[in-house]
Amino acid sequence: MKFSASIKNNIVTGMCYLFVLLFVYAAVSKLLDFNTFQNQLGQSPLLSAYAHWVVWAVPVSEILIAILLCIDRFRMLGLYGFYGLMVMFTTYIIIILNFTSFVPCSCGGVLEKLGWTEHLIFNIVFIVLSGISILFLSVKKSKTLLKLSVLTILSIIVVTIIFLSSEKQIKRNNAFIRRYMPHPIEKIGEYDLEYNSYYLAGMDDETIYIGNYNAPLFMMSLDILLKHTNKFQVAIDSMHLPYRRVRISVNPPYFYVGDGTVPVLFRGKIDDWKASVLSYDKAYFTQFVVSDSVHIGITTVSSETMNNALGLMQKVEDSIVTILNTDILEKQTDDTFGSDGILLWSGAHQQFIYTYFYQNSYEVTDKGLSYQFTGKTIDTISRPILDIAHYKTTDEYKLGAAKSIRVNRQSATYGDYLYIHSDRLGRYEEEEVLQAAGIIDVYNITDNSYVFSFYLYHQAGKELSEFLIYKDLLVAIVDNRLWLYRLKPEYFNPGSNTKHTVQFQEEDRTPVEKSRSQIK
Repeated sequence: MKFSASIKNNIVTGMCYLFVLLFVYAAVSKLLDFNTFQNQLGQSPLLSAYAHWVVWAVPVSEILIAILLCIDRFRMLGLYGFYGLMVMFTTYIIIILNFTSFVPCSCGGVLEKLGWTEHLIFNIVFIVLSGISILFLSVKKSKTLLKLSVLTILSIIVVTIIFLSSEKQIKRNNAFIRRYMPHPIEKIGEYDLEYNSYYLAGMDDETIYIGNYNAPLFMMSLDILLKHTNKFQVAIDSMHLPYRRVRISVNPPYFYVGDGTVPVLFRGKIDDWKASVLSYDKAYFTQFVVSDSVHIGITTVSSETMNNALGLMQKVEDSIVTILNTDILEKQTDDTFGSDGILLWSGAHQQFIYTYFYQNSYEVTDKGLSYQFTGKTIDTISRPILDIAHYKTTDEYKLGAAKSIRVNRQSATYGDYLYIHSDRLGRYEEEEVLQAAGIIDVYNITDNSYVFSFYLYHQAGKELSEFLIYKDLLVAIVDNRLWLYRLKPEYFNPGSNTKHTVQFQEEDRTPVEKSRSQIK
């Protein structure tokens, strides 16, 4: 069917007004709710590193293109601009849907209500309409098709490069170099847990104790040969409270059950797995770590400083006394996110160790929470780089994973060593290895020195969620599998491991703290 020139011009004019309406509406919606648009774009896994200028470039480009579309002389230029920008938007959606785990929305108005698949279809329709409009106005169709093809490829390449470079900016840090040791650990075996809802609750000479996020009082014990399992239920004497985050820590011969959102802590013996109230209504907490039968370290949020703080619950005669130290953890941001971390207990040195998530340091205190020293890790991020969004309509602060740089992911301690899992790449390191391994950095806490690093290999395509060290064994959970390794003695000086027996029942608290911090 052939159209006359006047009909084509009328169709193109109508299309242009539709495109103008779309871009003006989208741009105005973004600018009217600029705070939300800026937050959502800043937390995008694709554009996070460039959000500071993209947040202005997008609405300004939309308005500029809309103006060009309204002027006959510049209409063709406006159509090419509309076409190219829509291809970029569509490429963005395709990458978000297929290559990232976080899917924000940066659209305004009615478009915000569309699902991502509907949004993709919507964009493709407008790409086709703008392409047809360009062809209607062109004289040489073949040359125009070539221009559209080149513009399409360039638009896709630009967005792809932005995505890849944004990822590398967050992952890589060429300012430090790791020292890797050749095969310092050897694999003993692995065990299929079937589900990815398990966490490490503790360990002794013969058994690994495993809790379940989805079934809070359900426990599994697995022998260190990874052959025999036992599944059972833990009993507590107060089931009526509104529990939301129950975690179990096994420290033979005792086990502890804590929630934190409810200020209650239970203790029982592993010979019958029945626990009674040890402390009630003394303190709310986000983590707890048991140093001995009368001292329990906690992390909480101080009502005075509105920052994370370390606390100590200790049994004095027949009552529990809570001490809070608000001076140790640094507050470098207006919220609590910057001081988030993992609390550990070193039985070998009778110290609490708090490893920050978002900065290259850790705090060390004595058993009474008196400050001893601040240790440094090999990364260079000393101040948290966080993607914190404040949503004015709900007055909420949210931490975005896209642009926040997590320096230390998990940690564990045993004997003289602090083990920190990090996915930050140093100089000369290849990203491909992280597809099937986690990086463990080893520090000596007696002299605050970096010792070396090693790869903890596991199933491909999954991430290390937590690990613990017990004597010469390393136990890790990766998705739905448990991995067991032996630390080779020629690389790991046993040091005080052979001098302290109490530490064996105390080091097991660390995995509970790690698992709890991951679900905050």
